[in-house]
Amino acid sequence: MDENLRKRNETLAKTVIKGLKSRNMSGYYAADKEEALKLALELIPEGSTISMGGCASAQEVGLIKALKEGNYNYIDRAKLSPRESLMAAYDSDIFLSSANAITSDGIMVNIDGNSNRVSCIAQGPRKVVFIVGMNKVCPDLDDAMKRARNVAAPANAQRFDVKTPCKETGKCFDCKSPDTICCQFLITRYFRHEGRIHVILVNDNLGF
Repeated sequence: MDENLRKRNETLAKTVIKGLKSRNMSGYYAADKEEALKLALELIPEGSTISMGGCASAQEVGLIKALKEGNYNYIDRAKLSPRESLMAAYDSDIFLSSANAITSDGIMVNIDGNSNRVSCIAQGPRKVVFIVGMNKVCPDLDDAMKRARNVAAPANAQRFDVKTPCKETGKCFDCKSPDTICCQFLITRYFRHEGRIHVILVNDNLGF
């Protein structure tokens, strides 16, 4: 990565972490994927039960591989029905997620199709660990919403067998297609329960 961009990301991350703290959430900065993995494992005690809500970023930093190979009870949602996966996630110790976008002052935006991910972020598992690439940081909430709808959602739709306008065009049409993956929007601007939300900002382009 370009040295100037690295310094920019490091400086910007400090602003985001300050914003998260003001919203009763904890923020951390990882200079690379390896450091992100180390930080995440420090937040996840051995023996913990861990679930995930579709987090490509956790895969990309090597966290899922480490959990499967280590002394952890990782719940593989691919082996469960959607309902079974949701119930297992609610009872887990740790929930892994990312954000579709995050503002420079610490507000996170997530869009969901079945609401399993956003419901677990809002309420459920005892601790939520976010892995968020610096590519997802936006100046304000309006830009964060635009990113979530016009970058994250169309890219995410490519993974599934769905027929949505965004999959064909690459941008949001605010559709009401039966296949829409934009059913629930969660804006996390503050969290009352201190110590539950942990956000690792990674100096890399991760996820969608």
